[in-house]
Amino acid sequence: MSNFSRTFSSTLGKKLIMSLTGLFLSLFLVVHLVGNLQLFKHDNGMAFNAYSYFMTHFGPIKVVSYLLYLSIILHAVYALVVTVRNKKARKTRYAVYDGAANSTWSSRNMGILGTVLLIFIVVHMSNFWAEYHWGGLPFAKYETSLTNSNDVVVTPMPYDGTDYQHAEYIDVANQKQVLIAKDLYLVVMDLFKIWWYVALYVVCMVALGFHLYHGFQSGFQTLGFDNARWFPIVKFLGLWVFSIIIPALFAAMPVYVYFFQ
Repeated sequence: MSNFSRTFSSTLGKKLIMSLTGLFLSLFLVVHLVGNLQLFKHDNGMAFNAYSYFMTHFGPIKVVSYLLYLSIILHAVYALVVTVRNKKARKTRYAVYDGAANSTWSSRNMGILGTVLLIFIVVHMSNFWAEYHWGGLPFAKYETSLTNSNDVVVTPMPYDGTDYQHAEYIDVANQKQVLIAKDLYLVVMDLFKIWWYVALYVVCMVALGFHLYHGFQSGFQTLGFDNARWFPIVKFLGLWVFSIIIPALFAAMPVYVYFFQ
């Protein structure tokens, strides 16, 4: 076995892979959040549908998306392996040492939190990602006045077997900017009107917050950012940005749609 293989098959190597994939997934959360915040715009989904098309058709983003899928798989598999190995190593518990007194609730339950999030990712991708690619979504036509950006006319284009295509162009004769796009916004609105789905989404975002609270800091510690210079910054970002603000904003979307849309 080569030194490279031995390194990444060791416990430290597995933790390194978990750290790198976890931090990459954290970065993707920021990008995903920025796009999803388009749901708060009062434009009948124009900005959100444009964002959805961009994320699934722009070359560099498509490459990153494949890295994302691989990262999810690697992160979940290596997390399972490390968890099982740690449990085997702790078959004998010492009465003198109380692990719970020296660790946070989230660190002791990373396996449960991770499992909840993995199930959520599968459900989430089947409802949105798979639906966007193969669900036969309806299209919507948005016509925005070139002289008044608030003047937007939306024309639904229900799926009837017609091979609609995404299009963006300027209608010079009518002085309008036209966007024809798959209406994933309609799917989002329908799902976020179901109370139990909204409740599930919010609960999963709470689980995400706890998972990131430990995982974000642990990932940087594994990479060596545990010194006095960097760790206060890492701790601040891990607590306020990744475990509170980001999950709260994600959770706010279905709640906003359910109660105010």
